[in-house]
Amino acid sequence: MKPTSRLTRVPAACAVAALAFVLVSVFGGSSSLAAATKLPAGALGQPGTIRYCSDISSPPLEFYKNGTTATGSDIDLGDAIAQAMGLKPVWVNTAFAGIIPALQAGHCDAIMSQLFDKASRRAVVDFVDYMNSSEAVLVAAGNPKHISGIAGLCGKKVAAETGTTITDFLTAQSKTCTKDGKQPISVQTFLRDADALEQLALGHVDAYGTTLETGAYDMSKSTHKEFQFAGKAFGQIATGIATRKNDKALHNAIAAAFATVQRNGTYHRIFAKWGLVADQLK
Repeated sequence: MKPTSRLTRVPAACAVAALAFVLVSVFGGSSSLAAATKLPAGALGQPGTIRYCSDISSPPLEFYKNGTTATGSDIDLGDAIAQAMGLKPVWVNTAFAGIIPALQAGHCDAIMSQLFDKASRRAVVDFVDYMNSSEAVLVAAGNPKHISGIAGLCGKKVAAETGTTITDFLTAQSKTCTKDGKQPISVQTFLRDADALEQLALGHVDAYGTTLETGAYDMSKSTHKEFQFAGKAFGQIATGIATRKNDKALHNAIAAAFATVQRNGTYHRIFAKWGLVADQLK
């Protein structure tokens, strides 16, 4: 996978010294905070740069503007956190299904891609939570199949992105369907959210499962108002920036930088810009 921009390498010792200076400047020079956020040599794969793995196909959080420029609320926030750390952000486009293995393999330093903070994931990565998110079901405008939400999907064909939490909900609901004597849900998964949505647009499936945020953006960008939500949103969960278990220094530095971005108002401005104020952490 290619990074989104070319990098200028600098000696690791110089990068660490510069970063320590920036962190002390940004965070006020507290000795305890400086100790918590100072990054040792080798903490980053490329000195002076933080590489984020992200599936850049899920607007409004991360997507390509004009097909070339990464944009979205996650991109804006990740860039702001990098700036607070004195680092250059690079976004590595990564299929969601393999995003944690990519982090573990060293293809990036952190994941920022609407990765839900779940117990099963906390077993292999550490999280800095930065927002809440919910799940939703989209259907064709007018709801021709009269789907009432996730409980109304028994016997229906539903598209979703591979490896996402909505697939867990759909699998659990399908088991409930069969337990109640109804037909199971036929879950069809795709590598990208955009591909799953296209299946609904083409009429190949009855519904599309995704996050509330992505669904709302899809509907706002639909020129012919061809989609709508079916039933209420469900499954609200915290979403975080993930780092490897052995990268405590980087985890702490990201947490401190995020706290600064919250305090100085950048966090709220980013979420207001993208219409996601309801998802902010309280």
